[in-house]
This record gives sequence, C-alpha cells and structure tokens, in this order.
Amino acid sequence: MSQTSKGCPTAPNPAAETDEAVDPAAFVRQRDDQQILILSITGARCAGCIGKIERAISALPGVSHARLNLSTGTMTVEWIGATNPSLFTQTIADLGYGALPFDPQTADDDDGRRGRMLLRCMAVAGFAAANIMLLSVAVWSASSTDMGTSTRRFLHLVSALIAIPTVFYAGRPFFESALGALRRKQANMDVPISLAVMLALTVSLMEALSGGEHAYFDAAVMLLFFLLIGRWLDEQLRRRARSAARDLLALQARTALRLDADGSLAPIRATEICPGDRLVIRASARVPVDGIVLEGRSDTDVAFLTGESAPQLAVQGSAILAGTLNISQKLVIEATRDMAHSAVAELVRLVEAGQQVKDRYTRLADRAARAYVPIVHSLAALTFIGWLMTGAGLREAMMAATAVLVITCPCALGLAVPAVQIVATGRLFRRGIIVKSGDALERLARTKHIAFDKTGTLTTGAMQWISPGALPPDQADAAAALVRAGFHPIARAMASTFGVGPVADDIVEIPGEGMRGIWKGDEVRLGKAAFVGVSEADHVPGQGSRAYLKVGSAAPIELHFSDSLRDGASTTIKTLRDRGLSISLLSGDQPAEVQAIARALNIDDVYWSQTPQDKVAMIDIWQRQAPVAMIGDGLNDTAALAHADVSLAPGTAADAAQTEADFVYQGDGLQAVLSAYETSVEARRHMLQNFAFAALYNAVAAPLAMAGMVTPLIAALAMSGSSLLVTLNAMRMNWRWKAAP
Repeated sequence: MSQTSKGCPTAPNPAAETDEAVDPAAFVRQRDDQQILILSITGARCAGCIGKIERAISALPGVSHARLNLSTGTMTVEWIGATNPSLFTQTIADLGYGALPFDPQTADDDDGRRGRMLLRCMAVAGFAAANIMLLSVAVWSASSTDMGTSTRRFLHLVSALIAIPTVFYAGRPFFESALGALRRKQANMDVPISLAVMLALTVSLMEALSGGEHAYFDAAVMLLFFLLIGRWLDEQLRRRARSAARDLLALQARTALRLDADGSLAPIRATEICPGDRLVIRASARVPVDGIVLEGRSDTDVAFLTGESAPQLAVQGSAILAGTLNISQKLVIEATRDMAHSAVAELVRLVEAGQQVKDRYTRLADRAARAYVPIVHSLAALTFIGWLMTGAGLREAMMAATAVLVITCPCALGLAVPAVQIVATGRLFRRGIIVKSGDALERLARTKHIAFDKTGTLTTGAMQWISPGALPPDQADAAAALVRAGFHPIARAMASTFGVGPVADDIVEIPGEGMRGIWKGDEVRLGKAAFVGVSEADHVPGQGSRAYLKVGSAAPIELHFSDSLRDGASTTIKTLRDRGLSISLLSGDQPAEVQAIARALNIDDVYWSQTPQDKVAMIDIWQRQAPVAMIGDGLNDTAALAHADVSLAPGTAADAAQTEADFVYQGDGLQAVLSAYETSVEARRHMLQNFAFAALYNAVAAPLAMAGMVTPLIAALAMSGSSLLVTLNAMRMNWRWKAAP
C-alpha cells in the first residue's frame, strides 16, 4: 500500500492492473476494524434476488453487513477477520449472478455499454418485425385465394431467415435472464416469455418446412421488440438512480492547500488529507474534509447540510464540515477526519441506504408474476402431455401447448402496470410534474404520512422584506444606498425592493455581523443587534429573521424578513389532511422561522434544527407505522428523500435532491403535490382493474387453448386483443381528466 509524505495510507489503483484477472482484495478498504468491499452485481432484477444474495453473503464467516442496492447495481460487504474477498464473488457466481469489484472509473462506461446493447437489440428487432410483417400480409391476404404452396413456403422461409438470427440476437436479454433464473431454481417473467418466443419460432419453422398455411415469425419478433422497449426504459431509470451519490460527491473538493510547519503551502489531493493536517481554505472554495477553524473569520454556506439560506459564521474554534462553501475570507483549519469519513461521505452512505429501502419494495407486477409463472408453465406442460396421452401426434401436441403459452403470454399482465404508468406520467407531465421512477406511482398511492421540508419547499426559499414602507424616507434612502453593494441574502432582499440607485461610500461587510458605510456624512449600519448597539433581550420571539438598521444618531430600527409561502401551500396541506394523510414539517432552520410557517399552515407536528441524520431517523420512526413520503429541495434533504418510501422535489431543488426524488414538479405553487398524489391513487386503482381483467382473460382463454379450440394464430390475436383492452382501460384516465371541468 502506498503512503503519502505524512504516512497517511492511500487507496491502491487496481484498475491499472489490466494484464491480470481483477483481484477483489485490491479493492478492499479499511475502516476501523472493518474491511469493506463494494461489488458490481449483474443479473439481479427483483426483491427475491436481493434476499437470496444477501442471505448467502451474510452466512459467510466474519460478515457483519451485506447490502445489495438494486438501483445502482452495487453491493456493499463489511466483515471482520481474514475472510478472502474472492469468496464473495465466487458465492454470488454460484447463485447464477455476476459479481466484480466495483470500479467507479469504469461504472459510467458499463452503464453506457448496457444501454447501447439494449438499443441495438431493439433496433434489430424493430427492423426485422417490420419486414416480416410485410411478408406476412401477403400470405394472409392470399390464404383464401390461389397462392401456390411453393410461393407460400418461399415467403415463410424468407421470414424464417430474418426471424431466426433476430430472435437469437435480440432475445439475449430475456434468454440470459430466464436461464439464470432456472439455474437458481426460480421462475421470473422472462421464463414464459422465452418459452413462448422459442416455441412460436419452432412451430413456425415446422409449418414453413411442411408447407403449412400459417407461421408466426412476426408474432415472435414483435413480442421481443415491444418487450425490449420496456427493458431499455427500465435501464435508463436505473442509470439515473445511480447518479444521486455522484452529485453529492461533487460537493467535496478534489484538492486542497496544506500548510506545512515551515509556513509553506503544498497542494495535495483531498484523499491524501489526514487528521491533524492544517489546511488553507480560500474564499469561494469548498472545505475538503471535516475540521476545526484555527485562524480566520468568515461567512460560510452550509445549506447542503441544514437547508438554511442564511450564511453561518465560522470563527476560531468552530467546527466546519466537508462540503461547506467558504464565502468571504480565508480560513485556516485543522482536519479532524479523512475524506472517507467526512460529512459528505456520510450523506452518500445515507443516500445509498435509502435507495436500498426502495429496492425492497415489491411491485404489483412482481407479486403477480410469482403466482402467474408456475401456473402458466403447468398448464402448457399438462396440455402437451394430455394431447400425447390421447393419441395426438407430436405436431398437434406442440401446437396446443404453443397456443396455451401464446394466449397466456404475460403481455396483458406485463402491460397492466406500464400502460397505466405511461398514461399517468403523461398526464402529470402536462401538469409540469416529471415522474422518474415507474413504481413511484404505486408507492405514492400507498402513502399515509407526508413530511415537508420548509425552505424552498413550503416556501419560495427567497428572503422577503416585511413592511418596507415602515422606514422613514431619509432612512430608506440611506439603507438603499448601503444594501445595493451587499451580498448577504438580507441585503439582497432589501436591494430588490429599492431597485437601482446610488451607492454609499466606504462600504465594509463584516462576516457574521453586518455591513456599514457612509451616506451623506452619516454612518449607516445594518446587521445584528450588537452590531448597531441593541440588546437581544428587546427582540420579540416568533417574528422570523431580523436585522437592525441604524442611520447616524437616529434610533435603531428592527427590520423583519420572512420566506414567503408557495402559492397553494395552505390549500394543498388542508386537502391532503382531508384525504386522511398525516402531515409533518421537518426543517433544518431555526425555531422561530419554522414555527411561524407551521402556524400559517396549521401544521402541528413540527421539528426544527434537523440535521440530515435527524430527518432520516424521524422517517424511520414513522415508517414503522405507515408508508412515508418526503418532499424537500436541499442537499440536506437528499438522504431523507432516499429513505422515504417515495419522494418529491421542486424543479428549483439542488441537483442531488432532484436526482434522488421520484417526482420533480415545476412552477412556483404546491398544487403539484396534490395532483401527483391524486393521480397516483387513481393509477393504482386502474392497475388493480387491469390485473383483474388479465386474470379473468386467462381463466377463460387458457381452457379453450388446452382443449385445442384455439390455434396459435387465434391465440396471438386474442393475446393482442387482451393487451389492447388493458391499454384502453389505462387510457380511460385521460378521457376522464379531459372531460373534467
């Protein structure tokens, strides 16, 4: 292991060892007495996969923690002792999944490679399906006329030459998934899909070679084409989910300036910083690691942690966290933690843990598939065996079994949820709401408790000056001249009220205190009470943010500022409460500001001064009672958004918050939250209706196919009809919405 100049260990770079097989031991990192390895997992697609892999790894010697994140495709393993990390990858491989050490340098390339592979398969299937359908139209339209057998056979063989390589190329994602499930002695939705495609291809080939009238090459390829569209969209959603932690990591500085004992400055990588190092943090730079301020005095922006828009003053002895933006003056700090244990790193771990909670949510389609797949397989097998036992030939038995698989192909079941999702997300999109995760509609519909952040969520996030007309004209002119040169949020709020105009002379801004200047010979001061000579005891609690203005010898004037409520906030909160939902307010702001907003919105369950960890802890408590939705906009809300059952963020939210949220809504109002909830409840109702129809359809169609009363051609038409009815039921959501006044 390499060492820095001060003896702090750095991580190895195993990615450089390209000539040898990747050794998992090279990716292991140490934290206290724990060893940690992050693996990249392939082949896991459902909650059952999560449980199986985690149980197998947790049973290995020394393992204290094993967590698979299905959204990011990574698994974190922590253990104590001398267990060989290669045992983890081998155990996962024995289960039928792929496992390699996770290398963030190649993660984006892997994501892009999977997406491009699915896109190529989809393009090939679409091109082939269009051409086969053109040939099939000629066969079907001439079936009752005098088309010769040789001509029909020729068209069938041309279709076969197109379909066979297409199926084996474009069907790989489904075939590989089905084979993997069978090796694990499981049955997922890809198993009946693969069987139906291969049997349709086999029967069609038999028909083509024997001069039969109909073949079903087009049905097999079209089925693959539409399923690949869904698989590609699913991959894009997963890829988007992987970027939340990366957005948070962007808060950490990559380099720093170390102050050596001789007073010289040495640039170093943030990963090389050790506890005890002295670092210089210049103005407008981010703090790379957690530390203590040794020298200097400066305003800092810690909104990523608290969500509070007002700057925090950092002075000698103050604790300062990684990711903090130093606003005004140079600081010298002493590192108390390395980069891997910083506040930002902890936020990343919280986000990943929250994503894992969402992965454990089992969707309606997953639950239906558990019962559906074995039933369909059993029916097809019984049909095949039954026809053979009654004296039918192999061809007739295969035709009947194929008809059963085709007519019960899970297209209607597979469309039951996606069709509703497409209609519902389209409706919400037209209302300015973006749905980023398909199953988010299901999760929001189940919600019984909603937690709101304050700043930027219930409020606009911008300071608003209350009663500016109360200032005497001469003092208003002096204040305007002073604040036009200010950078503090309070100064900016006042400047936006005054507009453009002259600026005072000799303006000085003192971090954490206020600002002063000269206007028409008088000193003008704006800032905290002590800065203008006012006792804090004179302040009336509950008035929100405040500042004091003193012009010359005139008495100081107390100014009040608030964060204005978003449009529709009061109506939205009341309506959600009328729907039977519990409402809470979680904020990192100070008590006075939070209580003022809570009173305005009639919210009784209120929490202030909440850190990201506090918010996560509260959500964990609420989740023991009912599903919880979190609505927030700041970086400090990202972990809570990840841990909640479902999450929403405004379009003005931080990038990491928008990335983690399941819904992102545009506009200045809060009505979008109510629209998202009501649409989700309606969507879930339509999903259940679709499942009921799919079950009824299969209960009627399967016996007919088993009795030989349905040919594969009629089965394909019936399957298409059932899919169409499911889609039409989903579209009823739009019809009612457009008809509504």
